[in-house]
Amino acid sequence: MENNKFVELVYKDVEENEEYEKIINIVINKCFEIEKLKNLNLYISITLTTPKEIRIINNEFRKIDKETDVLSFPMFEKEELDKMVLLGKNEIPEAIGDIVISVERVKEQAEEYGHSFERELAYMVVHGFYHVMGYDHMVEEDKIVMREKEENVLNLLEISR
Repeated sequence: MENNKFVELVYKDVEENEEYEKIINIVINKCFEIEKLKNLNLYISITLTTPKEIRIINNEFRKIDKETDVLSFPMFEKEELDKMVLLGKNEIPEAIGDIVISVERVKEQAEEYGHSFERELAYMVVHGFYHVMGYDHMVEEDKIVMREKEENVLNLLEISR
C-alpha cells in the first residue's frame, strides 16, 4: 500500500490489512481536502487495535473501564487549527491528533447496523477526525454540525449505509 503523507497508521495486535489502509487513506484525504489541511505540514495518527487494548486506553486516559469503538485525542484546540488553516502554514510536521479504532467493534457494528464493514470503518475514521478537529456531539446543536460534516465526507466519497 502506498504511504499517505496525511496518515500514520499503526497496527496494535491487529493484522495489517490493505483494505483497511485503502479505506482510511481515502477518507482522511477527503477530510484533509474539505477542511483545507492538505497544504499544511500536518498528519493524523490512526491506530487499529483490539477491544482489550482500546479498553486499556479508555481506562488510562478517560477513567472509563470499558470497551468502545473509537477514541480521539486532539493535539490542538479548534481555534489553533482554524488559525493554521487561515494562515495557510505551520512550521514543522505535526500530528493533529490520534485516533484509536477497535476493528472488532467496527465489524460488530457493521453487522448490527446492517451496512458494510467499509462504511462502518469509514464512519469511525471521519467521526474520529472531526473529534480531533475540535467538534463534539454532547450538545444537540454541536451534534447536528458534526453529523453534517461526517455525512458530507461520506456522501462525497459515495460511501452509503
